[in-house]
Amino acid sequence: MDFCIEQFQAWAPGLDTRESWQSWAQQPVVVPDGGMQPSCDFLPAMQRRRLSRLARMTMHVAWPLCAEHEQLPFVFASRHGETPRTFALLSEVADGQALSPTQFGLSVHNAIAGQWSILRGQHGESVAIAGEADTFEHAMLEAATLLGEGASTVLVVIAEERPPAAYDRWIEDVPFSYAVALRVGGSEASGAHWRLRLAANRPLAAAAAWPHALDFVRALHIGADTLEHRGKARRWIWQRIP
Repeated sequence: MDFCIEQFQAWAPGLDTRESWQSWAQQPVVVPDGGMQPSCDFLPAMQRRRLSRLARMTMHVAWPLCAEHEQLPFVFASRHGETPRTFALLSEVADGQALSPTQFGLSVHNAIAGQWSILRGQHGESVAIAGEADTFEHAMLEAATLLGEGASTVLVVIAEERPPAAYDRWIEDVPFSYAVALRVGGSEASGAHWRLRLAANRPLAAAAAWPHALDFVRALHIGADTLEHRGKARRWIWQRIP
């Protein structure tokens, strides 16, 4: 699969400029999370208050990549989704409290894609997916499918929020909260061109040091030409092409 990354945006606590991401890419470290979230001041206050932290992160990175009145297919990808909201709901169940239908509705995996469609007035396709460690590559596969069906550009967002401490024993692949948005075009578009292929997994292959989306952002900043990402049963090879 050949892609063109026309534009991209990324956010993490303390990393909200190209310069800060460039510094992180040169020497990647786990940044303190601290519950920091984007302001999303491009939205009215009432709309902002309804957004979870994960939704704010998504809107913050995706908003600048979609022009006013532009209709783009939207792919939202997250392995863990609204974990803090879901944990709060489960805690209420354990305490015998009545659940909020609104909070439950906003906890489902496609809720953020729905909020994006409403806030942006988008009428086209939107997809919400969850996978394993290679959720990022599955999102790009979804984008390739949409491009193959005739879309000229697809907006892809990968977002993860640091989960509550109760999940520490089970969720080890979110070193800090982050969101990455990619405006993805076909091979004829202008931008950074990459080829993604699937290879047989190697039992002794080392896993990427960082979540795949963050590793790809790092590659974009440092000019890397090749990446190899391993999933449970798959090995994905990224190659920059002229």
